[in-house]
Amino acid sequence: MAEHSELYAVVGHENPTIVRQCALSGGRHLVGDVCDPATIAAFARDADIDFAMVSADEPLQAGVVDALQAQGTAAVGPTRAGAEIEWNKVFARELLGEVAPDALPLTRIVESLDQLDSAFAAFGSAPVVVKPAGLTGGKGVKVMGPHLADHEAARAYARELLQGGGAGSSVLIEERIDGAEFTIQAISDGRTVFFPPCTYDYPYRYDGDTGPGTGGMGSLSLAEPILPFMRPEHYERASAIIAAVIERLGSEGRHFSGIMNSGFFATAEGVKVIEFNARFGDPECMNIMSLFEGSWPEVMRAIAAQSLAPSDVKLRPEASVVLYLVSPDYALRKGGPYDFALDRERIEAAGVNVFFSSAIQTGERAYRTVGTSRAVALAGTAPTLAEARAKVVAQAEDIPVLEWRRDVGEDSYLQGLTRLVERTAGA
Repeated sequence: MAEHSELYAVVGHENPTIVRQCALSGGRHLVGDVCDPATIAAFARDADIDFAMVSADEPLQAGVVDALQAQGTAAVGPTRAGAEIEWNKVFARELLGEVAPDALPLTRIVESLDQLDSAFAAFGSAPVVVKPAGLTGGKGVKVMGPHLADHEAARAYARELLQGGGAGSSVLIEERIDGAEFTIQAISDGRTVFFPPCTYDYPYRYDGDTGPGTGGMGSLSLAEPILPFMRPEHYERASAIIAAVIERLGSEGRHFSGIMNSGFFATAEGVKVIEFNARFGDPECMNIMSLFEGSWPEVMRAIAAQSLAPSDVKLRPEASVVLYLVSPDYALRKGGPYDFALDRERIEAAGVNVFFSSAIQTGERAYRTVGTSRAVALAGTAPTLAEARAKVVAQAEDIPVLEWRRDVGEDSYLQGLTRLVERTAGA
């Protein structure tokens, strides 16, 4: 974006990537509360912003787009009502049940402790997933198997959520779908929808999908629209569901524009919806935007004017790999901060993009982790997945202190997902 415009940003901390791009473009940044609509609106007025993009879940729920639109600032992103498709899983499931009931897993909504018994009874002995109704930063969902030993543990977690309040207060109990996950980050102006290639995210902390769930340790996409474990009809049905959801939101007067980042399970019997997100996914955004060719501000202009055409979004037909590097205690406990060294110029000269997340710069090539989230991502593209992976891994090997998953993009891992989908036939 900074290559084609002056970039202005409101950030929670001085992210080295954003701070640098703002400065290089002739813009500036403000460290402040990104969920305060008044702060964001005032910054946009002061900087005389032409187009704003709100791209995180909590600011969308807080109504930042509403505040920008109210003062006449063109904005890309859904209003609070449009973003409810993400911040209220009960609403999302009810809407999905109307527009695509075949893609809705068996679900029970629990609003009080006395509903738990009947809710769990609906699943018999089948494994389940427990989901808070509200936003949890991608870390609140727990699945029988990797996170919960049995129904007793699932029931205890649901009880904990209900008693603790927060995250929407209601709890969803859903059947566990055994399939391979994929996401589509559809780009829309509320009328027209552009569907990029699917992405695959690695949510668990360690190789082989072990350890706690995370916000994502890495992700990939291929030069073609689908992933190795998918059939064309998976992609076509998932895209049709996204289009139907965006159309329904519009028909209800819920303004939606920007990114509908939707998660699905591919099974031998078709697709099931995991969730909808009202903004780019992290890390999947980096896969798609690393392939983007053109001016993103011009795409924003078309979205804001509801004049988007699929030809406005041009992506190179290549594969992409994103690898997150994290502190040793990430997703395990609170620790740090950790200091690490990184030669950004050398890495980028090798054709790999560097995107800082929860980190600040402390010296010329010195950085420090902030909080307990992921520190820095490396993203590379190439004609084939193997080539893209090799580029990124070569650079990750030279960064000390931080840890990363070494099976991201491996062919054997993807072959395992293909076998998993095949085993779901008749399940």
